[in-house]
Amino acid sequence: MCTAVTYKTKDNYFGRTMDYDLSYGDDVVITPRNYPFQFRSMNPMEKHYAMIGTACVMDHYPLYYEAINEKGLGMAGLNFVGNAVLKSPQENYDNIAQYEFIPWVLGQCATIDEVKALLENINLTNVPYHEQLPLAQLHWLIADNKEAITVEAVKEGIKVYANPIGVLTNNPPFQEQMFQLNNYMHLSTKSPQNHFCADLPLQVYSRGMGALGLPGDLSSQSRFVRAAFVKMNSFCDNSESASVSQFFHILGSVDQQRGCCEVAEGKFEITIYTSCYNLNKGIQYYTTYDNHQITAIDMHKENLDGTELISYPMIQGEQIKQQN
Repeated sequence: MCTAVTYKTKDNYFGRTMDYDLSYGDDVVITPRNYPFQFRSMNPMEKHYAMIGTACVMDHYPLYYEAINEKGLGMAGLNFVGNAVLKSPQENYDNIAQYEFIPWVLGQCATIDEVKALLENINLTNVPYHEQLPLAQLHWLIADNKEAITVEAVKEGIKVYANPIGVLTNNPPFQEQMFQLNNYMHLSTKSPQNHFCADLPLQVYSRGMGALGLPGDLSSQSRFVRAAFVKMNSFCDNSESASVSQFFHILGSVDQQRGCCEVAEGKFEITIYTSCYNLNKGIQYYTTYDNHQITAIDMHKENLDGTELISYPMIQGEQIKQQN
């Protein structure tokens, strides 16, 4: 399972946790403007916006988990198992395979308004990249410098929702995730008042009691509530270092530790990596489960007019600074 968020200080930030029990390959991949994207049912995209993101590269093709483009548009796919419905190719539609969706959008859209227009004629298809790869069931968080939306392919068709809090996890569908926030409107960053009974001398005995009832489990709905509370109440200064640090702290509130979510005998879901993107500057920051040092890769330091993918394997080993 995964959690994706947006965050704004002076600049705009976008990112996610990748929570799963195995990795298909985690590289930071920059796709330059002239890399030819091939599509199963559509004409190739020979020229497009450059993008940077985390991907598994197979046969020289970037299978992006999430990415941003040079115009400041970000997009992340999160598991939506049991609710996602992908269809066969249909006439008179832009038939885009699920794995093609991120490059299709980021390659030609600079804003959410352009994304909405592009989605009016889209059909997300059930064509896998490879017969040995499972067909991912996803929904997506997409954001620019002004707003965020959630896109879901369900049995009724493509649904596009305004996402005013810029948070997305997995199930249930986004509208239900948002509705559940009503159950937590009493949470506060301030110390609580005694509304239980005026005749009882109830007292605050610890800091942080205003957030009593904030769910702490690893389920997707609980992670949605927790990430929303932390993000919406988060505060830091406008510097890049403070903003990036705070972004990782926000997603740290939903971090998954090995051993706490068993998916099979002796097999556990963990936060494989956490990513943070500066949408304004085109920089990707990341940490991995065994490497808490933040690593940065700037897409604008590469040749964005090239034709070949540029890949950086994520650093996996813990980087410990010996101070004495």
